[in-house]
Amino acid sequence: MMLRRKITVNKSDIVKEIKRNNTREQEVVQALKKEDRLIWEEHGIVHMEGRIYVSNNKKTREKILKKNHDLVDMGHLGQQRMLELIKQNYWWPESKENIRKYMQECFKCQQNKVQHQKKVGELHPLEIPQGPWQGISIDIIGPLSRSNRIDAIVVIID
Repeated sequence: MMLRRKITVNKSDIVKEIKRNNTREQEVVQALKKEDRLIWEEHGIVHMEGRIYVSNNKKTREKILKKNHDLVDMGHLGQQRMLELIKQNYWWPESKENIRKYMQECFKCQQNKVQHQKKVGELHPLEIPQGPWQGISIDIIGPLSRSNRIDAIVVIID
């Protein structure tokens, strides 16, 4: 499912910031030298396959991530949706990893994250025995990594 959304983010602010910080990774410089049709420079902005190249500037990338993740009209998007949305307009190496990390640090996402684990069963306390050997419990723990041909522990409580 391709996510389509007209960007309401004020792109001109981000574009101005990208122009100010025109440092480029080696792979981008090499691609520009090859004069590949998929990469070109226009008005101080490098475009790759029609998307704006974002240089290695943490502040600019964080701004793009924030403006495309904390959307009032769409809520906090999942990783795949956010990647699709950002890739419509921007490109940079490790964008997928940056998105994953940004979402792991997002308090609202972690707070509202759906747990895919079974709920833990209720604990029921054991009755207190009247004397020794009236109640016995046995726990077998294993398999464990072998040590002297032993890979389990037996715990017996009376």
